[in-house]
Order: sequence, then C-alpha cells, then structure tokens
Amino acid sequence: MKIKTTVAALSILSVLSFGALAADSINADQAVNRQSLGTVSVGAVGSSPMDMHDMLNQKAQEQGASSYRVIEARTGDQWHATAELYK
Repeated sequence: MKIKTTVAALSILSVLSFGALAADSINADQAVNRQSLGTVSVGAVGSSPMDMHDMLNQKAQEQGASSYRVIEARTGDQWHATAELYK
C-alpha cells in the first residue's frame, strides 16, 4: 500500500511541474501508444519526492526520452524509484 501511495504522490507532483522540464511524467494509459526506450533507476538518502522527480527527469533527458512512467517506488530513509522511458 505504501508503494501505491508513493506512486500516486509522485504522479501528482509531476503534474505540478508546469512543463518546466523537458520530459513529462505520464500514466499507464498514456504510455500505451508510445515506444519504450528502457528503464532507469534513481535513489537517494533523505531527500524529497520532488528530488526524485527531478532525478528521473534528468535521466530521461540524458537518454533522449520525451516522457517517463514511474513503475516502482520505495520510500523511507533511503528511497528508490524505477521509471520506464518513452520516445
């Protein structure tokens, strides 16, 4: 249940970015018609969900992705997230 709450929070936070970043966070329905470029993972100690969003966005940009979808997230003192990248 904690993972679902975290993913939901990340989705909401990503919508609030107002397009300031190049890669968009998308949901599963939006990903259906997009071409996957693979996955990326990020993690850190003692940072915020916005930091996780920024790190995922940066990795997506580095890989040439226009969007990404969080497929796994864990929180706590050390957090970790995995996202699928899309063209």
